[in-house]
Amino acid sequence: MQMPAATAPREPHRFGLRDFTVVIVMNVLWGLNIIAVKMAVTDIAPMTAGFLRQAIVFLVCATWLRVIPGRTATLALLGLLSGGVFYLIINLSLAVSTNIGALAIAGQLGVPFSLLLAIVVFRERIHWPRMLGIGLSILGVLLLVFDPSAAREGAGLALTALASLVWAITSLIQRRLVGVPVLTIYAWVGLMGSLVMAAVAGITEPAAMRAIPDLPLHTIGWVAFSAIGSTVIGQGSMSWLLQRHSVSIVTPMTLAAPIISVFAAAYYFHNPLTLLMLAGGGLAMLGVAIVTIRTARVERLEGKLA
Repeated sequence: MQMPAATAPREPHRFGLRDFTVVIVMNVLWGLNIIAVKMAVTDIAPMTAGFLRQAIVFLVCATWLRVIPGRTATLALLGLLSGGVFYLIINLSLAVSTNIGALAIAGQLGVPFSLLLAIVVFRERIHWPRMLGIGLSILGVLLLVFDPSAAREGAGLALTALASLVWAITSLIQRRLVGVPVLTIYAWVGLMGSLVMAAVAGITEPAAMRAIPDLPLHTIGWVAFSAIGSTVIGQGSMSWLLQRHSVSIVTPMTLAAPIISVFAAAYYFHNPLTLLMLAGGGLAMLGVAIVTIRTARVERLEGKLA
């Protein structure tokens, strides 16, 4: 699950080899991120791992930290939810789960949740294709309950669904930050996330926090891959693409990331890919694809009419 960049597209460019290369890098980084986070919360206590990730994000983006008149409260709220609450929940879900592929499928609920919230909050009107997409996404995740290898991850699936809801809320908040540089946004996410996770980890995992200086380099590497690769480079790539091309072109190209996550987790952690899991994942991805592509088309048409 990745947050959309708050950058408006500029004059369109031809989608060339460089753009496709950026798309591939972005999807691979996002897709492999689930392995990095799982390894981090395996080697480090989950809240401490979350603190380290957000601290690295802040250190990388700190020079972009700005007070934006009229936007500072929104940036702080986004940082609190996206950098703190979201990672608190998602790290805990990965810590209590072994079938990571099932969590990758459940993580796709963020897209339909985001659209449902837009209907409730912004009174956005949608037609039957996107309603069908929402239904397929939810049905695909529900199928996991009937798969014995995934059903025992009940706690992890529930936490992932909750994290998806938090992600959906943050995606709505980002609508208020159009025009704010993505590195400024993630400087705030890193700052607020570090403060939240440091407080939680300091209370619940004091020994793990004290042991940070003794962590082996390969463990820090997993956290750094997640922080720099997925957040800074991944989101930076999305922002760069959206500056060059319309949302309707870029957004569907992110759909490869969850597919990479499912198969990478199955390979790396030897998680079984059962017929029910494949069916549920296929339905969920089909639903997400319908919602994503139709939403991008609606935004493109609205942009032409504006």
